[in-house]
Amino acid sequence: MLVVIIVMILILALAGLVVAYVAYPHRGEELPAAPWLGDAMSRAAEAAPTLEVVYADDDAEQRH
Repeated sequence: MLVVIIVMILILALAGLVVAYVAYPHRGEELPAAPWLGDAMSRAAEAAPTLEVVYADDDAEQRH
C-alpha cells in the first residue's frame, strides 16, 4: 500500500510539472514563483530529441 501512495505522489508531481511547463515556459513566459524551474524545463525541452515533420506537399515540391 505504501508503494502505491508513493507512486501516486510521483505521478501527481510529474503532472504538476507538465502543467507548469505548458502554462508558462512553453509560451515564452517565466514561472512567477520559480524562474529557475522554468529555465531548467526549457533547457530540458530543447535538449530532448525531436522528429522533423515532413509533409507530403513539401516532399513533392522539393522533387521538382
